Amino acid sequence: MGDYLTAILLGIVEGVTEFLPVSSTGHLILATELLGYDASRWAVFNVAIQPGAILAIVALYWRTFRDVIVGLFRADPRAFAFVRNLLLAFFPAVILGLVFGDEIDALLENAVVVAWALIAGGVAILLIERWARTHDVGGVAAVGAGTSIKIGLVQCIAMIPGVSRSGATILGAMSFGIDRKTAAEFSFFLALPTLTGATALQLFKHRDALDAGQFGLIGVGFLVSFVVALVVVKAFLSIVSRYGFAPFAWYRIIAGTAALIWLTVR
Repeated sequence: MGDYLTAILLGIVEGVTEFLPVSSTGHLILATELLGYDASRWAVFNVAIQPGAILAIVALYWRTFRDVIVGLFRADPRAFAFVRNLLLAFFPAVILGLVFGDEIDALLENAVVVAWALIAGGVAILLIERWARTHDVGGVAAVGAGTSIKIGLVQCIAMIPGVSRSGATILGAMSFGIDRKTAAEFSFFLALPTLTGATALQLFKHRDALDAGQFGLIGVGFLVSFVVALVVVKAFLSIVSRYGFAPFAWYRIIAGTAALIWLTVR
């Protein structure tokens, strides 16, 4: 398979899965096994194209970010609450990521862990969808500081590949009584500091693996992930408002089961 075709395929996987509760990292790991390419060669690439998906959220919600920035200058309490909530939810991942970075990197090499995590996460989605009692809280800025910290702690579970950062934050928020729309948007916005920080850390740690020959491939993957994420996030909100998160739960269970069978018999 040509390098640029691989870059396009991985960009599509990143763009489709980053903000869905299905685990982008898990899918990239499984794609490594399925496509049979050298995972170590593309590991930095997978990290470097994440900002493409992050930029899609900025593009889709630019008015929200504009209003927050203007509100900060005007000392608007809702703008300060918005930023406070994201920072409080972000800090647990920073601390655990720095402490357990090597252990997390080791898990990234285990496709079996990904498959089991996909299944377990699918079951968790179905249970929370059935039993969570949510109400309209009025947006991300209206979420309490304590609840934001708890969402951040739940997000840390996603350090296990296959769990899904977006899935953990969305379901964590719903289990604390937050409505689906606000839970999804909290997850989207929290992705900005979380993924930006994780990307910067990983690129710094693996800076020796970067070379000029990869920049063209990274550019292609970045662009593809950006465009795909733009489309997927809009569709995701539409699906969730109509059907809830159950379709993603069943997808996780089916995909995880299929992956386990394939990893066993290959």
